Amino acid sequence: MTRIPIVEHIMEANTTLAMELNERLNAANVFAVNIMASPGAGKTTFIKSTISLLKDTKRIGYIDGDIATTIDSEKVAELGIPVVQINTGGGCHLDSNMISPALDKLPLNDLDLIIIENVGNLICPANFNLGTHLNILLASIPEGDDKPYKYPPMYRGVDVLVLNKIDLLPISQSCYNSLPMNFLHN
Repeated sequence: MTRIPIVEHIMEANTTLAMELNERLNAANVFAVNIMASPGAGKTTFIKSTISLLKDTKRIGYIDGDIATTIDSEKVAELGIPVVQINTGGGCHLDSNMISPALDKLPLNDLDLIIIENVGNLICPANFNLGTHLNILLASIPEGDDKPYKYPPMYRGVDVLVLNKIDLLPISQSCYNSLPMNFLHN
């Protein structure tokens, strides 16, 4: 068998740019979060609620990643904060090359927090560093308890896991009760 050397890690350019974006955010004293979830998990509602709770004490900007529409960014713009839309044209995630020009469109020196709503997907977003300070995954109870098993990189690669739609827990037959306690720590 012939061994073929790998000259460059395929994600190296994204990671390098993500580190530069993180330095840029730090220099502007802006904290950035990347919020990920499957479609319909409640990302936009969660983000709107968070903005409503924080907007009197924090200056917030928002970047929305969507494959084709501006529906979510229009809802968030109603809250009176700076909004930038990224349409991926069918792409399943945001990457640092998309975030860089979006940051150019935000008044970084006038912000404390940037919330990035990633494309609704549990596969691709886990693999792309955006230069954010925190990666948050919203897991929706009605999705079922098998999602961490089906998409382990997403669940293991986040800093914060938020269980959403917990009011539906009785209906969904205690979805997350079957997860071993150490699953997310492996």
